[in-house]
Amino acid sequence: MQIFDETRCELGEGVFWHPERGQVFWFDITRKRLHTRTAEGHRSWEFPEMISAGGWIDHDHLLIASETGLWRFDLRDGSHERLVPIEADDDRTRSNDGGPDPWGGFWLGTMGKKGETGLGTLYRWYRNELRVLRTKMNIPNAIAFDADRSLAYVSDTPTHTVWAYTLDKDGWPEGESRVFLDLSDEGLRPDGGTVDSEGRFWSAPWGLGRVAVYRPAGQFITAEEVPAARSSRPAFGGPDLTTLFVTTAQEGMDAAARRDEPKAGMTFHGSVTVQGRPAVGVPTPRVVIG
Repeated sequence: MQIFDETRCELGEGVFWHPERGQVFWFDITRKRLHTRTAEGHRSWEFPEMISAGGWIDHDHLLIASETGLWRFDLRDGSHERLVPIEADDDRTRSNDGGPDPWGGFWLGTMGKKGETGLGTLYRWYRNELRVLRTKMNIPNAIAFDADRSLAYVSDTPTHTVWAYTLDKDGWPEGESRVFLDLSDEGLRPDGGTVDSEGRFWSAPWGLGRVAVYRPAGQFITAEEVPAARSSRPAFGGPDLTTLFVTTAQEGMDAAARRDEPKAGMTFHGSVTVQGRPAVGVPTPRVVIG
């Protein structure tokens, strides 16, 4: 993989492709920034609170998850308005991984700002309804969807586990989740994930500098190497969705480690031989809730 953008994020995350703009967006969570890069170069926006994940609404608006809720962000003037509060009164937590589902909903995981055990919660927002899907999590991650099989994938990074949820016709979980990947024997900590057009699950294990690929039944196939150890989230993009973008981080690295790994925190891209799935826009109400 090659460098897509040399900006060294502290905690790069939440990369996604905006199909109407032909543009990639990603976040630096702890530095409270949204980044993008076009033919004109790099651009970023700074926010008053931590932001971590998002999706597209229309050509000029993004849905952004922050430590206090979901926001509609206007790319034309940088204005933003809150659509729904999420743990806005709990200063111990922040948003983490999240993304739009194929039904036009948005899934979001929260976590303790210091990684505290059991403070994480998994939510889904759909048609202006917010539901809690799972509680007492640690670091919810790897939120990804397989529309053909009506499945959602979610990990809890410190537990080395990725679960699969069967979804109903409106994209809500049906019944209990099942274990899709148990990576405890390998000591792997699954961070961000995505699903390709063939139903294969792509997972960025924290600290290994790669994106691992698994069959729909859970067998490991191969891995794409990333030139920075702390790979955090993969996403497909490009006009034909055959470019893999991967964010990375410097979080947890001391000064010596940062010097030894000069590409840590950069965002990378590379061509792959499979297509990703088209991202669905997230319809939003025209009024602010909360």
